[in-house]
Parts: sequence; structure tokens; C-alpha cells
Amino acid sequence: MANVTENGWEQLWLRYDKKVDAGNGKYFEAAPQLVGFDPENCVVRSALLELSRGVCGMLGMQMKAGDIAKAVAGADQASNGTAAAGADQAGNSATGASAAGEQGKTSGSQAGLVLKKVPEGTLTESGKALKAQGYALCENDGRLEITAADENGLLYGIFHLLRVISCEKSLSGSNVTCNPDNPLRMFNHWDNMDGSIERGYSGRSFFFENDDIVINERTKDYARLMASIGINGVVINNVNVKQAATWLITDRFFEKVVQLSKIFAEYGIKFFLSLNYAATIELGGIDSADPFDERVIAWWKAKMQECFAKIPNLGGFLVKADSEGRPGPFTYGRTQADGANMLADAVAPYGGIIIWRCFVYNCRQDWRDRKTDRARAGYDNFIGMDGDYRENVILQIKNGPMDFQIREPISPLLGGLKKTNQMLEVQVAQEYTGHQIDVCYLIPMFKEVLDFHTYCKPGADTVADVISGRTMGNKNTGIAAVINTGNDVNWTGNYLAAANLYGFGRLAFNTELSAEEILDEWIPMQFSTDAEVLRVVKGILLPSRATYEKYTSPLGIGWMVTPHDHYGCSVDGYEYDRWGTYHRADHLGMGVDRTDAGTGYAQQYNEPNASMYNSLETCPEELLLFFHHVPYAHVLKSGKTLIQHIYDSHFEGYKEAEAFAAAWDGLQGKVEERVFDNVKERFGRQLYNAREWRDQVNSYFYRKSGIEDEKGREIY
Repeated sequence: MANVTENGWEQLWLRYDKKVDAGNGKYFEAAPQLVGFDPENCVVRSALLELSRGVCGMLGMQMKAGDIAKAVAGADQASNGTAAAGADQAGNSATGASAAGEQGKTSGSQAGLVLKKVPEGTLTESGKALKAQGYALCENDGRLEITAADENGLLYGIFHLLRVISCEKSLSGSNVTCNPDNPLRMFNHWDNMDGSIERGYSGRSFFFENDDIVINERTKDYARLMASIGINGVVINNVNVKQAATWLITDRFFEKVVQLSKIFAEYGIKFFLSLNYAATIELGGIDSADPFDERVIAWWKAKMQECFAKIPNLGGFLVKADSEGRPGPFTYGRTQADGANMLADAVAPYGGIIIWRCFVYNCRQDWRDRKTDRARAGYDNFIGMDGDYRENVILQIKNGPMDFQIREPISPLLGGLKKTNQMLEVQVAQEYTGHQIDVCYLIPMFKEVLDFHTYCKPGADTVADVISGRTMGNKNTGIAAVINTGNDVNWTGNYLAAANLYGFGRLAFNTELSAEEILDEWIPMQFSTDAEVLRVVKGILLPSRATYEKYTSPLGIGWMVTPHDHYGCSVDGYEYDRWGTYHRADHLGMGVDRTDAGTGYAQQYNEPNASMYNSLETCPEELLLFFHHVPYAHVLKSGKTLIQHIYDSHFEGYKEAEAFAAAWDGLQGKVEERVFDNVKERFGRQLYNAREWRDQVNSYFYRKSGIEDEKGREIY
């Protein structure tokens, strides 16, 4: 069943329908013991209620609110005073903490579930030290224990337990320690206050409607979904802050903003807002937004004092400046660091952070100039200020230098900046990857990004190292994704697109998870534990990114999309590409020369990456056309010419999309009817789109090159 609530939306992977009990019921026959946690803490209450909800729904155990009340009421007496002991030792060393843990084991050895707070640094049964927001799940002789150093860790540990039950696995013998790899794990909403969503493909906003804030039961279900995958920060409004959204930091909306913030707080999620850099002009009546203007500085200090006093759980602000028409410090001859630091100083007294996006480029430049290269812009605008930013500033860097293409190289800023807090930004919303119509599982792409070696520091040089803080030892780091939710019944438009939503959160928490492991969790929770459903859905999702790439953009060239909408093929159509400068095709070849003889972009990387990309012989072929202008007759490693690869890959991509649709048809009757119909309808649209891409791209380059398809297929 799809588990639609009475309010008209689904619970996705938190559906908690009846499951086969793999021997787990015995842990919940008695009320859980709560040891060391404050029973009045809002996150603890949420965790206990989620536990009750999940166990009742999946195992049929009547773990009613009364059982939870017993656990809360008995907290001070649980385990013969272990709760008090745990609290008293909260500041002790790892050695002392480990001893406290041993005391808890011996004094509460009876069967059942124990939820225990221990000091950070405590060594777990698996030999790992617990970190902030981490947890350990261990089972011995019928005693199941979740230990955590804080309330978020407890909440995540309970969601881990519920995942195991939902997948119909046994908790017996569990011995895992899960510490989050990234301090900040965030979703960025691009929701506008009129209810529209920039790059939204799942209906309208559930946060905003008619220039007002909406708060209802769906808001709480959203917070539950986010917490269940380890998300601990959410930005609710579009980075392009316009009109009414500017007023979110005023009395006009403070009351509802506070209500929303409190709901997030109940699930351990920090509340963030996108900020209009020019608010001093639009709200303050000042004729400037110059970060060196004393009037501007004073206004922001007073405004931040007001915001943090009135909005509990406020984590800080996200800022887009000096790009695509947004105001910023460049207007006043100042640097990006000047603008970010002015705001950072204003929020610093309250523990706030400023997340400053590095998506800065001049969209109005003359693209006919062959030395003009948008890919260079991020690095050129930020590398010279490395080390100039305040400690509470994080630079949020897109995974590639362009704009969320199906294939582009990793941004050279990641690992290029060596003295500055960095945060990775990816896009779960499928702006350029199929609009949540075409199936495109993005987790394999995100894994490639995280595993990329930047060569910034021996032994700690992957993107995952940089954004976790392992490279530089910094704490203000993390990962963010532009989210793909809307008010559609199923939240993500296409049921299969929820895999990207779920997968990002799980990967942000644990970057070691594989794309396949994530599906092994999500499919049984979202659809069914049926082996055939698991096999077919994995068989569709795992290769889907490669398939989408085949029938759209070859070898890293990117773009070629319809203007503004960004869905469907238009080879010369991108709004900033009226002269074909993104693929630079002529009658002899195609691709952009970004070597030292071209735009010089390849030289922005650390060695040996710079030399690798600079050479036609060593450049990875999946990025060949991003870095090199190549003749159509150039022979690839496969033995095919470039033009033949273009023809073949587009025909192959369409055939693979057909196979996905046919495989889904075979699941009729094995998944809920509405789910089946939704995905089938999306596949119908995907096949039309794939056919259009195939025919338009092949026809375009056939006419450019004049070279026939060696396999004799009809190209119009």
C-alpha cells in the first residue's frame, strides 16, 4: 500500500505498514528504558514517539503512548541510577565514559530496549568512539541498546532500528557505530512565497502559498522524513530572494517563522533562511548595501540581534550574491570576502553561520569570444581570497564548474581552496537530468564527486575529506543539495525520484555507503520486500544515470537543452548560448579547448589533475569534449570515431530507456496500483524525450560533419 494519510500525502519510506517480524518483537514487549536523556527534551520526545509509531505499525506491538510515558516517567529510576551517573559524567574523558558504559551494562542486563546517553568520546562495542550526533546499536542476549552522546544521535539510532525492521532484517547480533561524516547535512529549498518553486517538478511549495507561510501536519511529516535520513539543516526559501521573501526577517512573518523553526527543532534540524544581500535598501531605507558602509554594518547588526532573539533554532543564512542579477559586494568594488565577513560578524555573537554560494559569473558577457569561459568564473572569483573569510563563513561550491550537468568535472575550488571552510552543493532536483520525468538515479554521480582526488593534501585529499573537515581540521563544513520536493501526493512527482531524496541524506551522513546499498534500504521501505521488485527497481535505477547521459549530452559537452525550461533537446538553444559556444561545433569537430592553449581552465586544478586534463591522450574520455576540441574522425579507445560514438550512444540510450519501461511493466500487480500507473506514465514521457534527443542530436551532428552512420541507420 502507498500509505496515503487522511490529509492526502504519503509517508514514503516511513510508511510503517505491516512487516514480517524477523525475531525483533521481543525487544519491545516492555517499555524501553531511557537512561541519561532528559525526558522533557523535544528531540527525545520525537524519537520515542517515532519508535512507538514504527513498532506499532510494522510489528503490530501495542506500544502505545502509555508505554512511552512509562519510559519517560521512569527515566530517573532506570538501571538503578545509571541515568544520573551518565549525566554526572557527561564531561568525562573517553576512558571514564567507557567505564560508565560498562556500569550501565551490568546494572541493566535484562532483555528489552535501552536508550542510553553517554559522554562524547565513549568507546562503543565496535571499538569506535562516539562523536556528536553519532550512535551505536548493539544487541547481546536479548538486550538491545542504542547509545548516543546527544539527542540527535538518539533520534538517528531509532531511525536506524526502524530501517532494519522495515527491511525485515533481524536486529539480533547488531554491533554498529555510525558517526556522521559531515557536520552540516542540508537541503536547500528553492521555494518562492507565491507558492511556486524554481526548478520544482513535484507540484507547488508546501511551505508557502499566496505570499504567506503554510504550517500544518505535512510540515511535521517533512521534518520526520528529513531527520530519518540524517538531515540536520534546512533552508526553506529560494536563494533568489525576491519580493515577499525579503520580509521573512521582519515582524511581518516572525510569528510563523518561529512556529516553523520549532517544528524543525523537534527533529534536531537547524533552521536557515536565504537572505537578500540588498535588504538594507529594500527594508532598511538605506541607499547602499556596501559592506564597508557604517550604516549598512549597523543595520545588519541590529537586524541579526532581532532575528536570533526572536527565532529559536536559527542556524544562520544562505546568500547568493553577484550572480544572475542578484545584488552583491562587487557593485561597490568590494570582494566576496568583504560581503560575507560583514554578515558573519553580525551573526557571530549568536553562534550563527553565513553560507556563501560560489555560483558567481557574468551571464551577460559576450560568449562569442572564444577565450570567454564560464567554467573559469568560480575559481577566478574566489581563489584569490583563500584564507580571507571569517571562521563562521562556509563557501558553498557546486559539484562542477558549470551548472548541475549530467557530466562535468569536479569544481577546482574543491581542494583548490586550502584555508577556507568549504561545503559541497549538489542538485537532487533534476533540472538538467530529466525533471523527475526521466528516471535518473543521481547517487552514483554524487559518489564520483565525493571520491574524487583533489591532491590538496597527501592522505586526505578527496572531496569527501575536504567537506568533512578531515583535510583542514575545520568544523564548519558539510554538504547541501537543492531538494526535489513539492506538494504532490508522493512528494517527488515520480515515485522513483524519491531514491535521490533518500539517497542524498543517507550519503551525506555516511559517505562510505554505496549507491547499491542505499537502494537495498530504500526499495523495501518505499515499495516492497519482494525479491523481484528489488531486482527490477535496482536494475532500472543503478544504470539510469549512464543511460540518460547516452541519449543526451556526449562526453561531457553538456547543455544543449531548451532555453529557460531546461527539459528536452535544443542543441543551440540554451539561453546563454545563442551562438553554440557551449559545444563549439563546426564542420570539422566539436568540444571546448580548455587547455593551456585554449581558455586555460585545466590549469586551475592541482597537479597531476591539471596535466591529466590538459592532454588529449590522458584526459578521461567521459570528459573529452569538456576539455578538448576534437575532430569528428578522432578515434576513441573503443575504436570508434567521435562521430560514430555520438550516433551509437544516442541509439543505445533510447534502447536502454525502452528496456527500463518494459521492466517496470513486469511489476504490475507487485507494487501498489497508483505507484505503478505513475511510473508507467513517466516512462511514456521519458521515451518520447529520449527519442527527441536521439534524433535531434544525431541529425545536428550529421549535418555538421557530413559523415554517414557506418551502421546505415536512418538519421533525419
